[in-house]
Amino acid sequence: EHAYSIIADITARGKLPVLAGGTPLYANAVLEGWTIPRVEPDLDIRAALETEAALDGAGFLHERLTQLDPIAAKTILPTNTRRIIRALEVIQLTGEPISAQQGKTSPAYRILTIVLQCERAELYRRIDTRVEAQIARGLVDEVAGLHRMGYSFALPSMSGIGYRQIGEYLQGNATLAEAAQRMKWDTHNFARHQGNWFRRATSAQQIDATHDDTFDAALDLVTAFSEMMRTED
Repeated sequence: EHAYSIIADITARGKLPVLAGGTPLYANAVLEGWTIPRVEPDLDIRAALETEAALDGAGFLHERLTQLDPIAAKTILPTNTRRIIRALEVIQLTGEPISAQQGKTSPAYRILTIVLQCERAELYRRIDTRVEAQIARGLVDEVAGLHRMGYSFALPSMSGIGYRQIGEYLQGNATLAEAAQRMKWDTHNFARHQGNWFRRATSAQQIDATHDDTFDAALDLVTAFSEMMRTED
């Protein structure tokens, strides 16, 4: 809703909104108009379900979800504790299956989608260079500082790539070199998953980021798209 409000404001000023980012889940939520249950988190319910998952396993909760909402259960892996708990939380708070509260309503926008592609070996090289740069710029001090401020390593916000691996190092469970290598491998894996999402965008314009000047290529596409919209208007 915030994104649509901002898009409306930009277009009302005669400008072209640009939605950029590396997380396809959130981009698709805007581009495809996902309907998301308007249910605030309930920390007590979550704590109880997390305790059950710790004692009996995520599979136990997934079986319960299968009984209450088989449609949702088919889309959530039995090992994805966080999503299983969210689905059960919504059911408990609303009395309705979470699958009945989800849907898609395409927004009334003409959309140009541009996807950057990169050869796998070059992509991994860039990722590894980026990880080394993050550590050189003070990632260890950043994570340590957050922990001193009271942010537990067990928090979901501290489980992201980089925070999780450096947290393992700070807790003495890995050397810094091991933590850096795990960051690289986990980012490689994340990039592969991103690629799977982007491959679903069959109508997207593809730009080779391995060798091409991506800015000029993207600018050409946007210019042609803008001209087409003016012609249609």
